[in-house]
Amino acid sequence: MKSRLLKKLQLTLSGVLLTSVALTASAQTTLRVGSWLPPNHPQNSVVWPTWSKWVEEATEGRVKVEVEYGLGHPKTMFELVEDGVVDASFSYHGYVPGRFKLTQAVEQPLLGASAEAASVAHWRVFEKYFAKAQEHDGLEVIGLFTHGPGQIHMAEPIKSLAELEGKKIRLGGGVQGEIGHRLGVTAVGAPAPKVYEMMQQGVIDGVFIPMGEQKTLRLKEVAKNVIVLPGGMYLGSFAMFMNPDFLADLSDKDRKAIMGVSGEKLSAMAGKAWDEADGAGLAAAKDAGVNITEVKTGDALANEFVALTKGMDEAFLKSVADRNVDAEAALAELRQIARSYDK
Repeated sequence: MKSRLLKKLQLTLSGVLLTSVALTASAQTTLRVGSWLPPNHPQNSVVWPTWSKWVEEATEGRVKVEVEYGLGHPKTMFELVEDGVVDASFSYHGYVPGRFKLTQAVEQPLLGASAEAASVAHWRVFEKYFAKAQEHDGLEVIGLFTHGPGQIHMAEPIKSLAELEGKKIRLGGGVQGEIGHRLGVTAVGAPAPKVYEMMQQGVIDGVFIPMGEQKTLRLKEVAKNVIVLPGGMYLGSFAMFMNPDFLADLSDKDRKAIMGVSGEKLSAMAGKAWDEADGAGLAAAKDAGVNITEVKTGDALANEFVALTKGMDEAFLKSVADRNVDAEAALAELRQIARSYDK
């Protein structure tokens, strides 16, 4: 009798142990995403939740994505992911001058394409031409996108670009900096979430930023005058990236699953979300009584801006000459892809 009871106990303990091992093997992994924009911003209300759903479905629930906020200046996101403080994040390339030069290809003025189209072109050209330059060394790039066309948001109205000379304008870096220099503005650096406060306190006279921020950053309350140029002044380049060690620790199956719902698919979705945010921002601005000047191609303001951008392609190509890539071919191909994009 004792022998049978002992054997039964051993079998029970073995079953518990095997169950424990099985549960450990199938334990859910949490992928922590760091974000620096407010929760209501489309990047956090649309892009990350959509990708999170894709990841969880692709990995059959083995990887769950959680977004964390309040981790500091957006430029630190690159380092936080490299160091493993968070597993993934996104940031604006212009916040880290000197490290990211090739990404300015998509920011050059007069592209005349939506953020979705530009984002797809951005990804394809990165894979074909720019990845080998290793500007994102230490990171696994999972997507590239742009915000919508950057426009001019001011506290007081202006009638010409010449009137911007000497004005205190918040610039986020990248091609914005060159445009601001050519306009003769007094550049003020700050992350986008600080713009509302700076406008409210009169620290700056205006900002170059896409229309979506009239709603998401509540600029409709403080920047009551907007000039909308055809195609905008520039596009802003962003990357979404992961810690390579986090990916390496996953099973080959889950690693492939995550990358399968990233890349061009993620880039296009992000660009589209930012496009839609611009439409919502324009509508919110109109509802709030913002004075919006919608400039048409051929108007004096549009021609003034075209003249201002002369030589910027050449300046960009010269700035990336040390990257050892065919930047001229890449720029031409990027424009061809973006302008012919058919979703």
